[in-house]
Amino acid sequence: DALEDERLDKEAIVKFVSSLQNEDGSFSGDEWGEVDTRFSYCALSCLALLGRLPLPKWADVEVKTDEKNAIIDIHKAVDYIISCRNFDGGFGCVPGAESHAGQVFCCIGALSIAHSLHLLNEGNANTGSNFNDRGADLLAWWLAERQCDSGGLNGRPEKQADVCYSWWILSALSIMGRVSWINTSKLGQFILNCQDDDDGGIADRPQDMPDVYHTFFGLCGLSLIGHLEKIGDREGRKYPEVDPVFALPTALVRRLGLRAQVISECGGKVKDRLKTHAIITGAATP
Repeated sequence: DALEDERLDKEAIVKFVSSLQNEDGSFSGDEWGEVDTRFSYCALSCLALLGRLPLPKWADVEVKTDEKNAIIDIHKAVDYIISCRNFDGGFGCVPGAESHAGQVFCCIGALSIAHSLHLLNEGNANTGSNFNDRGADLLAWWLAERQCDSGGLNGRPEKQADVCYSWWILSALSIMGRVSWINTSKLGQFILNCQDDDDGGIADRPQDMPDVYHTFFGLCGLSLIGHLEKIGDREGRKYPEVDPVFALPTALVRRLGLRAQVISECGGKVKDRLKTHAIITGAATP
């Protein structure tokens, strides 16, 4: 396990990441101070991977965090993320910024890692946000509206579909138990239509130049809708499943003992790939 390599100074990484948290709970990307919810996700994910993430007082875990000695203020971190939510249910890179599907993943992923998804429906008393008990539904509806006629997903209203949002949006919907809110068959076909017939790579959209970025996210999207599993069944082999929270193979997530939080589907169902995480109920019917 490379995380146990003696050359890796884990304490130095923890110190560096924690030093980037600002007074309002946000995280800067580096010493120059740019703030973005992407950095909130990256910071919490790094600390979780190293087993050093303090969890909030409401987390359903056996070992509670000693808040006085915590390396970051997880409550402020969570409050800041919630403050970046907009009237449409989406999230931006900073408070008041336009909702964007990429930022939605970062915020939902960070809330999942911090065991704080319940705040989607409860709002934040400190920032005045209040979405009663339908905040997750409002966000899921905004994400579902990103599906275009082609079957692909875009990141913002009035934009073209792009394969990379197969990951950003599907991962968030998967964490919230609402993948069924989009047409997964049409999305799968869109991703397959973006594969180049000559070199095999996947592009952002059909007939464009393929690249490794969209190939990775296209494969992740196919995994999250179960398409790779179907291909594996036909071929007599098993393809690794992808975890929507950490973007890692689920087998690795289990081996590392990473446990985030997810919301069950309507009726309390939970995909097998998600059962390693803490589960809260709350998915509604679209």
